[in-house]
Amino acid sequence: MLYFVLKFLHVIGASVLLGTGAGIAFFMLLAHRTGNAATIAAVARIVVVADFLFTATAVVAQPITGVALAWLAGYSLSEGWIVLSIALYIVTGMFWLPVVWMQMEMRNLASEAAKTGGPLPARYIRLFWLWFAFGFPAFAAVLGIFWLMIARPAIEW
Repeated sequence: MLYFVLKFLHVIGASVLLGTGAGIAFFMLLAHRTGNAATIAAVARIVVVADFLFTATAVVAQPITGVALAWLAGYSLSEGWIVLSIALYIVTGMFWLPVVWMQMEMRNLASEAAKTGGPLPARYIRLFWLWFAFGFPAFAAVLGIFWLMIARPAIEW
């Protein structure tokens, strides 16, 4: 029973990481495309909350449930697919942490532009494109982890 509870939590956590990431990217991109500072600020406020509430919770739960599942199933953490999953998880985190900071900065810059009625500053535009670029490797890494979890291929080191 414990194994299935942990597996359920692990799959839900992985789904939250994938779904929240895709949803945040979608809403931020659509908000950005309006060019409206007030819209961008409002969406970015929600995105930052969602990242802390959902993504951060899943980020903490995934390694805990993953290690527990591996132990209960009798897998060694040195198995190739697990090592690669962990490496991709770290890659994802290396892109996600700066993205969270960028989202907060973009929120602040858009909020200030909305308050003053001015245009979005050049710094916002630079941060947006950096944020956009960081999403691709992070999303690809999460998709790779999903594949590894499902296929559990024999990978020799």
